[in-house]
Amino acid sequence: MNLLLSLATLPIFATSSDGGFEAPTLDHEFNPAPFLFAGTPFEINRILMVRLIAVAVLVVLLVLYSKRAKLVPGRAQSAMESLLDFSRVQIGHEIIGEEEARRYQPLLMTIFLGILFMNITGVIPGLQIAGTSLVGMPLIFALVAYFAFIVAGIRTQGLAFFKHQLMPAGVPKPLYVLMIPLEFLSTFILRPITLTIRLLANMMAGHFLLVLCFLGTHFFYFEFSSVMGIGFGTLTLLGGIIFVIFELFVGALQAYIFAMLAAAYISLSISEH
Repeated sequence: MNLLLSLATLPIFATSSDGGFEAPTLDHEFNPAPFLFAGTPFEINRILMVRLIAVAVLVVLLVLYSKRAKLVPGRAQSAMESLLDFSRVQIGHEIIGEEEARRYQPLLMTIFLGILFMNITGVIPGLQIAGTSLVGMPLIFALVAYFAFIVAGIRTQGLAFFKHQLMPAGVPKPLYVLMIPLEFLSTFILRPITLTIRLLANMMAGHFLLVLCFLGTHFFYFEFSSVMGIGFGTLTLLGGIIFVIFELFVGALQAYIFAMLAAAYISLSISEH
């Protein structure tokens, strides 16, 4: 049991100088001290390390898949092909259309798999935090989707793309005085912000739930030594396990929603109307 709790809570908990229990702070969770190249532009802390690990694992899996793919796939190949097919069909074909989706599929697949792998690091013992639970990574994904939306629109419609986005057809001309600033605000300002906040908030909330559950388990088992403490600790441990499963679902769902919205924005930018 001690080994299970150590793996489940590492590195959530800190220990005070006298060896007692010390609750983690927001700085400890989301602003950890660098442990490599400190004081340089290349310094690495725990969250950046988690992101690098997620990217490295994803790259290795894709390279192995591309080099060892067989006509009759095994389990590992089938699992990877399921992810790729899901991105291609459920995100690309369903939203953009089969013909147009081919051009944007590499981008959509990168967004989907990148977010998915960074999300699930939040439930892996020893890593224990999602790479997308700090604003930098969600913002980068949002800006990539945002610029893809603009580039796709300009490539398809030229500079008339901006006119079509700001001046929807069928609106009485006097209303354009109101429509243009509203469309500019919603389409070109709020869109990347909402993409960022949606992903960030969901992953931060999941991390807080896991911290709360396993923090309670650690406290009740090792600091509140009584029958009541064991009972409460067991409840928080079960709650933590349930939330781990739930967080896996939320991580996959958020990756899908983000990639789906990116595809929807691209579809809107290349539509003739």
